[in-house]
Amino acid sequence: MSGPITHVTVGEAETRAVAEALAATLVPGDLVLLHGDLGAGKTVFVKGLAQGLGLDPGAVTSPTFTLVHEYLGGRLPLIHLDLYRLAATDLDDVGLDPDLAARGVVVVEWAERLTRRPPASLVVRIGDLGAEAREILVTSGYSVR
Repeated sequence: MSGPITHVTVGEAETRAVAEALAATLVPGDLVLLHGDLGAGKTVFVKGLAQGLGLDPGAVTSPTFTLVHEYLGGRLPLIHLDLYRLAATDLDDVGLDPDLAARGVVVVEWAERLTRRPPASLVVRIGDLGAEAREILVTSGYSVR
């Protein structure tokens, strides 16, 4: 990715479509860091990534209580983390299977809670514009909050 890309969506279907298109560009070992307020659409975005990877988006739920959900059987495995209930953590401390992560795509909700910021990643910031509108900003690397 050469520079930031901004999308404005209206409704969950459009948010999922943006994520589905992004999923087509992902390769094994990619890390997607999601930022956005509660209810901004982070899990909806993950459903779109799942769809784009050939996985069942209906199976995707927020892993708030288990921290990690793994979805297998698509073009690439999808490893979905939600750090909402943690004050701060490192990817090495959440029970992430490193072999599976290397073969698949890791997506982290509430990525601002990471204590160590991975430099090689895609950062997705979802902002609520009111009603059902969202602004989705996709950048390479980890930018400061």
